[in-house]
Amino acid sequence: MSEPKPPTPIIPTPGDMYKGWLFKWTNYIKGYQRRWFVLSNGLLSYYRCQAEMGHTCRGTINLATANIAVEDSCNFVISNGGAQTYHLKASSEVERQRWITALELAKAKAVRMQDESDDSADEFSAAPPASTQARGSHTSEIQSTLRILGSKVEDLTTCNDLIVKHGSALQRSLSELEGLQVGTDMGEKIRQVTERATLFRITANAMINACRDFLSMSQSHSKRWQKALQTEREQRIRLEETLEQLAKQHNHLERAFRGGVSGKGDASDEDDDNEFFDAMEDPTGFITVPADPKYHRRSGSNISGISNETGMDDQSYDELSLASNSESSPPLELEPVRQRRTRIPDKPNYYLNLWSIMKNCIGKELSKIPMPVNFNEPLSMLQRLSEDLEYYELLDKAAKCQSSLEQMCYVAAFTVSSYSTTVHRTGKPFNPLLGETFELDRIRESGYRSLCEQVSHHPPAAAHHAFSEKGWTLRQEITLASKFRGKYLSIMPLGSIQCMFDKSNNHYSWKKVTTTVHNIIVGKLWIDQSGEIDVVNHKTGDRCHLKFAPYSYFSRDVPRKVTGVVTDKDGKAHYVLSGTWDEKMEFSRIMQSSKGENGTEGKQRTVYQTLKPKEIWRKNPLPEGAENMYYFSSLALTLNEPEEGVAPTDSRRRPDQRLMEEGRWDEANAEKQRLEEKQRSTRRERERDAVKVVPTPEEALAHEGGTTGSEVSDERVCSADAEDSPPLTPVACAHPDNYQALWFEKIHDSVSGETLHVYKGGYWDAKEQGSWEMCPDIF
Repeated sequence: MSEPKPPTPIIPTPGDMYKGWLFKWTNYIKGYQRRWFVLSNGLLSYYRCQAEMGHTCRGTINLATANIAVEDSCNFVISNGGAQTYHLKASSEVERQRWITALELAKAKAVRMQDESDDSADEFSAAPPASTQARGSHTSEIQSTLRILGSKVEDLTTCNDLIVKHGSALQRSLSELEGLQVGTDMGEKIRQVTERATLFRITANAMINACRDFLSMSQSHSKRWQKALQTEREQRIRLEETLEQLAKQHNHLERAFRGGVSGKGDASDEDDDNEFFDAMEDPTGFITVPADPKYHRRSGSNISGISNETGMDDQSYDELSLASNSESSPPLELEPVRQRRTRIPDKPNYYLNLWSIMKNCIGKELSKIPMPVNFNEPLSMLQRLSEDLEYYELLDKAAKCQSSLEQMCYVAAFTVSSYSTTVHRTGKPFNPLLGETFELDRIRESGYRSLCEQVSHHPPAAAHHAFSEKGWTLRQEITLASKFRGKYLSIMPLGSIQCMFDKSNNHYSWKKVTTTVHNIIVGKLWIDQSGEIDVVNHKTGDRCHLKFAPYSYFSRDVPRKVTGVVTDKDGKAHYVLSGTWDEKMEFSRIMQSSKGENGTEGKQRTVYQTLKPKEIWRKNPLPEGAENMYYFSSLALTLNEPEEGVAPTDSRRRPDQRLMEEGRWDEANAEKQRLEEKQRSTRRERERDAVKVVPTPEEALAHEGGTTGSEVSDERVCSADAEDSPPLTPVACAHPDNYQALWFEKIHDSVSGETLHVYKGGYWDAKEQGSWEMCPDIF
């Protein structure tokens, strides 16, 4: 018996779901990869496997604006105007034709829906996040039902018009029939009346059937919707009751916990130090408890393994937070040379639908997506980088420390302080143009000078160098990687920060944590910092491990909490730091450590017995009216203040940023587009001078630079890891941009092992001479 033939897949009608495996071009190394594609409601989405459909969509194209092109018997291309292009291959020509037919039908319906309603166009313009798929499915079902009901109403209207028409004709025939004499015309008139009566009966029956269908559908869906509405109401009531119950339980547990803690301290209430002032939730973390009172009365020469390097008695420890072992010489009196501004124009109250722009950016690198100035604050990324110096006094105090372990406490506090300006700053800084600079000369007021330069465009990288007369140098190179995840935006700073002290030759390095912007879709934007930082002293081996706890609704800890432990090269702990990145940090000297009770997962946590904590850093209060001035700090208000003598590439001279600060946002947007096009044109000129060759697969793998479609529209993507890059064709790919920074040079630092741009000198001499002929024309 021959095997039965498999059933031929039914080509879907518009709006139906169609899904299956296709081969999608990924990159030059991996070539075509098998992906699971789903066509539904005018959207073509793909996943790596069927199991991902419930949680991870890899990409979506809106067919309403897509072009569908057939390349050969099995290959076809779908593109939505350049932003997204899928090169696809079916397993056979028949399968390809099935997909083409389904896609064309879906596109036709999507275009028709877009023409009918702007709301429908918004619905189909982007794939919903995984968390809203159920809600979107429910909305689509309701809208589909409403469209069917609407078509039924149109049928009723048409039937009504026909009934009126045929009824009038029948009435005329009957009137004429009454006036006729019995004769030859009688038969013809009776035939006309019979014919018109038949038409009227057919139309009336159609009317009755349409009414019956409409009534039946209305009744069935009315009952269904009423039931669904009642279910929603019941669920809401249950949810409210549950939340109220949880709130009562939370309050009860909080009171019980506080009562338990206070109960433990009843035996020694007269000693204020007997308090569990820092309890970590991390099972692998630590707990700090007050040290035995005997440690407060003994010399700190060598207690519980604390080495003589600390060499600090209790009196000097108490004075550390106030004077940081300050030298006997009187402090240098620094007088301001000018009165800095304390206000900028208030932010205009322009409404912007954030989701309308961000919905098409899910999963993309935001540095390659043009954004209007409505998202920005009137400062560049170079100026934001310079804001790290707001609490430069911490480095001044660190430079005076005799002990590297004490110095580490101040350096660690400085790393935390750089985040304090971000707590309310939801505006995006301007992306600097290639070659843009920013100087911050506070040598007479504060004893330091700072210079930043944008040294790379893609990836965007900024180099920063600051030196102080107090004996420290800070340098950093930061590249920002950002991804929009649907509900939140993640910003991952890449690169190293280094700080060197002249007197001790101590060389520190660390990296920044991830910044997350929440409530992109709905609600008020808010910012969180999370991750871990290791501050390393490369000369002594000292280390401070800082942990920025992510915000949790269920945590009883204070929000924005930061904790850290300072250890020497042997791993022995000497200091504990705790606080928040938006308010203050404290440090405590460790007298003794031991393994404590098991944590929530059965892991032992270290218990540190410490002296009373001392405040090491506190955030400066915001100026009056900051909420109307982008929540700028007093330092931030002065950064874009016009200043004579700065380089022509300085951010203060950037016209679109200046227009935005003045509240002229429409003009700022037009100027921003002009500057970006000028930068692209300059880049194309440089690339035309570069040697162009067709890369071998090995060269493509090693090649990490190149241009992207968002930068140069007429060149192919050369990156080997580009997911949506087109297949390799005989088109020459440009080698990495041959741009050279003006004030910085790239070196390999043998101490930290990092490769970064380092200031090579010359800027401040050029400023003193007023000689800027070497600067590029970027504005």
